[in-house]
Amino acid sequence: MTSETDLVLRARRGDAGAFDALIGPHIEPAWKFAATILRDPEEARDVVQEAAFKAFRKLGQLRDGSPMRPWFFAIVGNQCRTLRRTRWWSVVHLAEPPLGQSAGPEDAAVRILDLRHALARLGREDRIALYLFYYLDLPQDEIAEVMGTSTAAVKTRLHRAVRRLRPALEVEETPA
Repeated sequence: MTSETDLVLRARRGDAGAFDALIGPHIEPAWKFAATILRDPEEARDVVQEAAFKAFRKLGQLRDGSPMRPWFFAIVGNQCRTLRRTRWWSVVHLAEPPLGQSAGPEDAAVRILDLRHALARLGREDRIALYLFYYLDLPQDEIAEVMGTSTAAVKTRLHRAVRRLRPALEVEETPA
């Protein structure tokens, strides 16, 4: 098995196969990350594609020995921010439709919608931190690198975000 460091060196010398092997495992999680930020699967696909091109062109900027994943996710996050700054995005992007009446709290689909609604009320940076930590299982130091902040700030952000989510997601216990 080839190490990530070897793949980076080969990719820097122009080996497209090495770059594919290096970036390939990160494409789907990066797309999910972008979709979480943008809430649009097609825009997320475009952002990840552009981020992959940028990563290929700027591979020389990856510090020797640094892991690829947080570096690539930082590029994806920057691409998302760039897209969201455009006038077209702010004019066209619509809010999610309101939640309908539910059959009961035990309904799994309703619980998922409740979670999405509660997450949508959080700030973008809080959603990003939660997604990277709980969904992609990134360590807090990598999340700090992706978000351009300190590990202590990530810990605080995660703690506060979870605390804000709890009341919205509490399950009412019904007697049997």
